[in-house]
Amino acid sequence: MKLRLLWAWYGVLATLVGIGLAHLTAAVTDPASSPVLAVGSTVIDLTPTPMKEWAIRTFGSADKVILVGSVMVGVLLLAAVAGIIARKNLMAGSALLAGLVAVAGVAVMTRPSASVIDLLPSIVAIIAGPLSLRLLSRTHEKAETDGTRRTLLLTVSALGAAAAVGGLAGRVVTQLRARPEDIALPDPVEPAPSFPRGLDDQVPGITKFRTDVADFYRVDTRLDTPVVSSDDWTLTIDGDVDKKVTITFDELLEMPMIERDITLTCVSNSVGGPYLGSARWLGVRLTDVLDLAGIKNTKADQILSTDFDGMTISTPFDLATDGRDAMIVVGMNGEQLPRENGFPVRMLIPGLYGFISATKWLTKLTLTTYDDQKAYWTEREWATDAPIKISARIDTPKALAQIDAGDVIIGGVAWAQERDGIAKVQVRIDGAGWKDAELGPNAGENYWRQWFYKWPAESGSHRIAVRAVAGNDEAQTAVRAEPFPNGASGLHELIVNVG
Repeated sequence: MKLRLLWAWYGVLATLVGIGLAHLTAAVTDPASSPVLAVGSTVIDLTPTPMKEWAIRTFGSADKVILVGSVMVGVLLLAAVAGIIARKNLMAGSALLAGLVAVAGVAVMTRPSASVIDLLPSIVAIIAGPLSLRLLSRTHEKAETDGTRRTLLLTVSALGAAAAVGGLAGRVVTQLRARPEDIALPDPVEPAPSFPRGLDDQVPGITKFRTDVADFYRVDTRLDTPVVSSDDWTLTIDGDVDKKVTITFDELLEMPMIERDITLTCVSNSVGGPYLGSARWLGVRLTDVLDLAGIKNTKADQILSTDFDGMTISTPFDLATDGRDAMIVVGMNGEQLPRENGFPVRMLIPGLYGFISATKWLTKLTLTTYDDQKAYWTEREWATDAPIKISARIDTPKALAQIDAGDVIIGGVAWAQERDGIAKVQVRIDGAGWKDAELGPNAGENYWRQWFYKWPAESGSHRIAVRAVAGNDEAQTAVRAEPFPNGASGLHELIVNVG
């Protein structure tokens, strides 16, 4: 039994050497070509929508960490099996290790923008892993023959160091490549109005009126943070246009910039969920960019946007060009876009869920039709037309909170993009009548509003509910719906206990 465990460890160690060196190689070329990340990305693509939604609901922003961890556990278990097999048949054990890497190689090459160079990390792994296993096998046999284990211990230590150094060096190289660039953003020709002071200091526990860049939510299919240089970046506008156009980052910065306060919302956000944020965005009008290619005679009904790695998102053409402040964004809260949020350039269209409007790391806009081309989420049967639903969220008190009797402040945020904003927020206690809450300052129809309600709480268990009414008199629906296929709906309700 102990001997089997030892050989299982040999298989794991050999695999870790291959993974570490492959990770370092990928850090130098393209982090997404790392074998583990490539397999993880393929798993994401193949995962059924209900399971994806469950993972987001259950694990939140940690879902990707858990996915990568699960892939690693699976790989290392198979590596242990390979080590046990190698005890009797070294060639068969090595072949199993090579087969694991071959799967990763296939995953790498199925990426839309894959090139031959992306195979390099897998090639490194497919050489380093089996060679390490062979070295361990021969050193073990020699130790069994001459009765000394010093060389075996040195070999194990050296391979362990190689695995650790490869992994750590890969992480350092990736972090160095991902350092922010020093970019001077232009002043907007249409600056946003002076930003009002929110209720942040007045209502403890309420969501900040403006979301800090570091706290802004991120939901996408990427397992890594893409490293895209502004010097190498270009945006191509093609498809059913008068002429194909490609512009550079510097040329984009020379175009007239607008500044807008806008709330973004993810379609995966459940009722009362965390996947939304509000910021001040700087960018070029989408229509100004499209006009460079000429769109007056287009028959397109969708804009197919593509990121640097081939991920596609489809946006209804009529909604993107109906006069709302659709933008090609370069700045966020007075700073350049963070890499996590789409640097160097992302798309943003107010009033539409991100999966049809907010392409990050944008590189191409193609005017086409839904009949001719289908985007990533369209292929998975999500809606093609998905306006953000009116909603309100309770931030404080938290569900099942123990609070003292007396005046209790209930507070949160509400949003109703492209519907003249929020006109009213109402609170209901224990199913009684709706009571109007106090609204915080107004930063525009496409920006959320803070609200609060002073409740004279009495002892016992109580149910709190909230609803919003838009400026166009459309009220938030109480009908429950899951995020798939066009966004969650229903009232945010919670129970608190008053002592």
